[in-house]
Amino acid sequence: MKIKLEKEQMVAGIQIVQNIVSSKATLPILSNMLLETRGNKVNLNTTDLDIGISCEIPVETVEEGAITIPAKRFSDIVRELPSGEIIISTKKNNQVDIEGNKCRFKLSGLPKEEFPKFPEFKDKEVIKIGQSIFKEMIRLTSFAVSHEESRYVLNGILLEINGDTIRMVATDGRRLAKIERKLESALKKDVAVIIPLKAIQEIFRNLTDEGSISFITGTNQVLFDVNSTLIASRIIEGEFPNYSQVIPKPVTPKIKINTAAFLSAIRRANLLSTPDFQAIKFEVFTDKLVISKTTPDVGESREEIAAEYGGKEMIVGFNPQYLIDMLKNISAESVELELSGPDKAGVIRLGDYLYLVLPMRI
Repeated sequence: MKIKLEKEQMVAGIQIVQNIVSSKATLPILSNMLLETRGNKVNLNTTDLDIGISCEIPVETVEEGAITIPAKRFSDIVRELPSGEIIISTKKNNQVDIEGNKCRFKLSGLPKEEFPKFPEFKDKEVIKIGQSIFKEMIRLTSFAVSHEESRYVLNGILLEINGDTIRMVATDGRRLAKIERKLESALKKDVAVIIPLKAIQEIFRNLTDEGSISFITGTNQVLFDVNSTLIASRIIEGEFPNYSQVIPKPVTPKIKINTAAFLSAIRRANLLSTPDFQAIKFEVFTDKLVISKTTPDVGESREEIAAEYGGKEMIVGFNPQYLIDMLKNISAESVELELSGPDKAGVIRLGDYLYLVLPMRI
């Protein structure tokens, strides 16, 4: 293999695929990046066996071929090369030469045959949706994913498709985020897969606000095409909880609050939180919401914000971080908080988006 290209092009390609490479990989080959020529392009590929990422960059191909190179070492070398054209070529015994302006490196690689094959999905129905829509769906749900390994089915986002409706649901058992949007065209078969958070984060990193994202679901994997970058991920096996059972019916009256004022007040109260004393107190009145926090040996705070409410007064406690995570990601000028009692979940609905938070003892 021998290719010529601009340093900046290779740096851009490396940035796309290098994130999932682990320095503590159990197999040496998983610390490597596969370079493979395809006509006047070179394909860069990395994997950790759970996620695989592949992208193509334009090159001048002098000689076709393929090789795997230690990803981090290769990335560091390319970044430090002088600007301009670089030449990458393979020699005997899987040696790789990297040449820049008046400098040259030699690296030991491994043959392509040892590298795991990228999955292929044939005769599958392609699903398309706008990137900006998919990006918003991830932004409004991913923070609710559980990080407890013992609850592995909650370590990802549930992606459901029924007809032309696409839905994402995430929960950690103490809060739940659900959003629905419309596809560009209806799907013939229903889809329900749990995509690991790590894969979701890689997809989000590559999304822009223009164009569409395409994806295909297989038996135990899903393949995404984002701006010609392919991201393949294993699906989390198991049954996602029946989330519809825990979503209460809308209640009235609702507590209408300015989003920015609500978020700022919660952030200030959260300054006094400790791991042992997380809950902040909400006191609901007809024209105001009092947010307070008392932490033994630390201090206390109290703040009033304007609210519109026509129901009975009540006191309820919440984990402030759960509300901050949601409020900082929405664009609505005001929110309507539904509370039906001190021991009932708080719910915020914004069109086809729903966020539910369980109360805490105060």
